[in-house]
Amino acid sequence: MAHALATGLAASWDGTITVAEPVAAQRTRFAAPVSTVIDNVLAAEAADVIVLAVKPQLLETVVREIAPAVGARLIVSIAAGVPVRAIAGWLTKSADDLPGPAIVRCMPNTPALIGLGITGAFANEAVTPSQRETASKLMQAAGELIWFDSESALDAVTAVSGSGPAYFFYVIEALADAGARLGLSREDALRLAVATARGAAAMAAEDDPVVLRQRVTSPGGTTERALAILAQESLPETLDDAVRGAFERSQELAKEFGS
Repeated sequence: MAHALATGLAASWDGTITVAEPVAAQRTRFAAPVSTVIDNVLAAEAADVIVLAVKPQLLETVVREIAPAVGARLIVSIAAGVPVRAIAGWLTKSADDLPGPAIVRCMPNTPALIGLGITGAFANEAVTPSQRETASKLMQAAGELIWFDSESALDAVTAVSGSGPAYFFYVIEALADAGARLGLSREDALRLAVATARGAAAMAAEDDPVVLRQRVTSPGGTTERALAILAQESLPETLDDAVRGAFERSQELAKEFGS
């Protein structure tokens, strides 16, 4: 995700972009105008905006390391499950210190890797309008952005769009498998499934999916029978259960990493 953001920003960002990456092999992935360093503190000291793009399990260590260098800089975190209060607490003597560090917590998804992501974002009270605008520009380098007034909404964002690409990958995989069982080659079945998903998503972006589904479902036709079977197998309820499970796990992770 850090690579996606840095690469996307390279085409539009006015300032410099520096990535702190301790692994040499990973540093070679970044090309000019993005520069790389090994040291987190060195990168933080030179930045106006600090993006935290590390695994949640490593975030506390990294944040405590750079804390002396943060000052009034804007912090943007894309670490899943780690609440703003926890990050603020690691940066200061107390998470209740006011005004506290300016922190934007974001939940992007993997299509950001190809510039087609969507991110849910929350800003704490210390974030200024100018900093909020900067965070918007940063995250929009990887796709769309939706701001939320409540941090708790990011648990639902995680369940719907953060984990969501995997749901669609699973459906594409199953659809291709079904086509192969009907005699198509696996290659052709997968190509049909992927192109259908791409086209359907593009249409749903322009019109109500309920209306689109009704238009394509002719009475007594093949689509009607297929949808009847999906309803009989409780697909809507299964998806609801799946999303709720992801939502609850996101809440659990927030408690785990925020404790």
